[in-house]
Amino acid sequence: MKKHILLCLIAVTATFNLALSADRFPDGTEITAWFQESKPADLEQLGKQYIVTDYKVLQDSNLLQTDQLQAVIDLAQQEGGGVIVIPKGTFLSGSLFFRQGTHLHLCEGAKLKGSDDISHFKLLETRMEGQTLKYFAALINADGLDGFTVSGKGVIDGNGFRYWRSFWLRRQYNPKCTNLEEMRPRLLYVSKSKNIHISDVSLINSPFWTSHFYKCDKLKVTGIKFIAGTKSLRAPSSDGIDLDVCSNVLIKNCYFRVDDDGIALKGGKGPTADKDPNNGSNRNILIEDNTFNNCPALTLGSESVFTQNVIMRRCHMESAYTVFLIKMRPDTPQHHANILVEDITGSGRSLVAIRPWTQFFDLQGHPEPFSSAKNITIRNCRVTMDNAFSIAKSDRYELAQFSFENLHIISSSSHKIQLDFIDSLNFSHVYMNGKVLATL
Repeated sequence: MKKHILLCLIAVTATFNLALSADRFPDGTEITAWFQESKPADLEQLGKQYIVTDYKVLQDSNLLQTDQLQAVIDLAQQEGGGVIVIPKGTFLSGSLFFRQGTHLHLCEGAKLKGSDDISHFKLLETRMEGQTLKYFAALINADGLDGFTVSGKGVIDGNGFRYWRSFWLRRQYNPKCTNLEEMRPRLLYVSKSKNIHISDVSLINSPFWTSHFYKCDKLKVTGIKFIAGTKSLRAPSSDGIDLDVCSNVLIKNCYFRVDDDGIALKGGKGPTADKDPNNGSNRNILIEDNTFNNCPALTLGSESVFTQNVIMRRCHMESAYTVFLIKMRPDTPQHHANILVEDITGSGRSLVAIRPWTQFFDLQGHPEPFSSAKNITIRNCRVTMDNAFSIAKSDRYELAQFSFENLHIISSSSHKIQLDFIDSLNFSHVYMNGKVLATL
């Protein structure tokens, strides 16, 4: 009997210890096994494979074949679903719309290329910059789907050069023009969907945001290359990933070299954004083992409202602008909480930057809202930064419960680190050029 009780106690203790050691989000919520699985979808399990060249689609980089490609997608849906396979070669298209049960696979050497004529993209009600409005569809569109996948070693090319040149010319003509005034499609837009996996493909040269996910749950983006812009021609607003009211997201083993945010969390904008049912929070976001080149890594964007439970870890910076950036928009109520950034290596301009963001500021006759960022931890990083802490004080937002721990920073900056306006600040084992760094 005593032996039985002892075995029970050992089992209970082991279970308790296992629970304590489980990987968790900052609020204590367990990171479930779903986040640990990142293998691409098995094509054999996704149904019949529809190789587009078997259905009168030609390998021709100059021939627009939107209707022919859409016909293959529609046929696959009518026959019970399957995989639209793009074989080796280049195929030119305008906006395509995937249906329930259909998937996209690009073989090695395959390129699905977007038209550089905006008239080849459908004008419809969609989501852009924290608003629901009429705008242009993306090259690849998926709405209201369960189980949609994009996979393969091929390329989705937004063919953005003409759009980029037109944008910068318009900015010369009218410096106050907004992003939406220059008509540009996104590369990939997935909305109101669940169980989504985008894996291994290269998403390049997007005219606008590269990938945009709106109201998606259980989304995985793994092994993707996000590339836009050249040394001589910047790709405006070519964000790698925009998460817009999404939950349970894994972003892993990706490479970002774009001319705007690598990963941006959206969710709405404007003085009543927190009351609009089209808006909402991003929560339970795990970002790990990625590389960011010459762009901000993680941005709580200029169109964000609520953020809860975000981890970015084991990521490498290659001259990244900012590792972690919060744009506190004075005309939008924003509340960010429970964010962890850890085990970061590499170089950039700032480790953390928090500041008011007044671009296209519009209170619409309302009083300025009050915002907050709380329970933010940055720890265990070895980086070279121009100005590691670029945090601005404001009477329109509260910063509280910040922890900077075990940071080894090399910097040429001589700026004093003044963070006394942060309520409940833990600043410990922070080293600048090998010396303990104190904060005022």
